[in-house]
Amino acid sequence: MSIKVEALTKVYETQKAVNNISFELKKGEIVGFLGPNGAGKSTTMKIITGYLPATSGKATVCGFDVQERPMDVRKRLGYLPEANPLYFEMYVREYLEFSAGIHKLGKDGKKRIEEMIALTGLGKEAHKKIGALSKGYKQRVGLAQAMLHNPEVLILDEPTSGLDPNQIVEIRDLIKNIGSEKTVLLSTHIMQEVQAMCSRVIIINNGQIVADDSIEHLQQVNTKQGVLAVAFEKDIDAILLSDLKNLERYENTAPNKWMLVTNDPDGLRREVMQWAVKHDINISSLQAQTQSLEDVFRKLTNSKETVAVNS
Repeated sequence: MSIKVEALTKVYETQKAVNNISFELKKGEIVGFLGPNGAGKSTTMKIITGYLPATSGKATVCGFDVQERPMDVRKRLGYLPEANPLYFEMYVREYLEFSAGIHKLGKDGKKRIEEMIALTGLGKEAHKKIGALSKGYKQRVGLAQAMLHNPEVLILDEPTSGLDPNQIVEIRDLIKNIGSEKTVLLSTHIMQEVQAMCSRVIIINNGQIVADDSIEHLQQVNTKQGVLAVAFEKDIDAILLSDLKNLERYENTAPNKWMLVTNDPDGLRREVMQWAVKHDINISSLQAQTQSLEDVFRKLTNSKETVAVNS
């Protein structure tokens, strides 16, 4: 496993920031690490990268224990923290040369720097001081630094935070390309980014993992109700829908289009077909809808929140 976390716990005085969590990431996976503010995401990432010691439990990267073999871990791991600490008075290429020296890249350093400048699209900005760059280009410098030593594992904490839509797409595409060869653990609050880049998500709340699954499966299973979207060839009177025994509630979403909420999607689907024949109404389309990832997140991280069917 590229990353393995076993029974990890971190306690600050009386607060358990991380409470006995375990998960694994394989090579080639881009996994979204989600949770509300204060849930324990950044703390977990800092433990995996060796910036914080765990109170108990174990984290390994590429088979090396983070606490027992920190230098072996750092050779194989690239880290972009949320704050993205950079030396603003340094020029871009100067900073990357400095980072190459830390990683002892030697003769390969200059070649690798040029590769990272090209890969992250920093070519036109490489002659500038980091402090003069836009937020998007500063993020690129952070990514270039994280990847400079060609690590097997990348830990990215809010890599698209504060970027404009064009910059987000560029960074997203870069991470997707990277993820085909490496293992990426990605923290973000932007659900669209998770769906665009990740096939799997880990959701943490109050220091505990509340979900670890594919996005598709989470959207299917984390609801007590189902939603059918139905379109008729002509407008109908809503009172006719009262015949449907498995219908919990409904909403007219557009001309001739309805959203039907039920506790028994299969039963309601059969009922609607029979109902349409009875009332001589043609159905243009009838599809089951899954809830959004945002709905799943809200449900799993807020016990008072229920899934909003029409969100």
